[in-house]
Parts: sequence; structure tokens; C-alpha cells
Amino acid sequence: QVQLVESRGGSVQAGGSLRLSCVTSGYIVSRHCMAWFRQAPGEEREGVAAIGGAGDTRYAEIVKGRFTISRDNAANTLFLQMNSLNPEDTATYYCAATRGLCPSLVTDALGSYLYNYWGQGTQVAVSS
Repeated sequence: QVQLVESRGGSVQAGGSLRLSCVTSGYIVSRHCMAWFRQAPGEEREGVAAIGGAGDTRYAEIVKGRFTISRDNAANTLFLQMNSLNPEDTATYYCAATRGLCPSLVTDALGSYLYNYWGQGTQVAVSS
């Protein structure tokens, strides 16, 4: 059974940094595509960053240059390093993973419909 468990998020001031992790079980991260999504109150869930089996990455424009997605294949863990945070980054963050093999990212890699497994979500709050 595949499980995704995000680390605890946190609260930071604007300009600060946070690193999220997503520990998987029953899963091999290097063979699949994984992503981070977020959902702010009253907003739709949006894709933030994705990584393919080959290590290729994709970012939403709004976080490009500030966020970095990475993974530890040996630990089967996904990470999201978030720098230069601003209040608009406040949201619940979710990690997600594909069921099927995914050697590299597809065009719509940040589409939630592509992902079959989801973590429980972790809260990130950025104050001004």
C-alpha cells in the first residue's frame, strides 16, 4: 500500500524559508512522477512543482526561482525547498505521486488529475 506522509509545515515571516518533505512507503520515487500542490482557503488546488522519474523538473511561474523540488532516491523521499516566501504562499501543501511508471514529465505535469496518491497535507503560513 502506497503512503505519502508530509512533514510538518510551519509559520515564517515574509522572506523566510521552509523545507517540506514527503516520505513515501511502498513506492519507488525514481520510477514515478511526483509533485507538490497547494490550496489556499477559498481557492482551487494548484500545482507548484513536479519532478519526473529522470529527475526533470517543472515549476509554476509564480514560484519559479524561489522553490526547488528534489528527491532522495535512497530514502524514497520528496522535498520542496521554499525560499523568499511571501504571504501569498500561505496554503496547505500536498505531495502527490503517479501510480504508473513515469520516466519523465508530460506537458501538463502540474495537473492534479495525473496523480493518484496524495499526502494528508501540511500547513504553511507566511506573515508579512
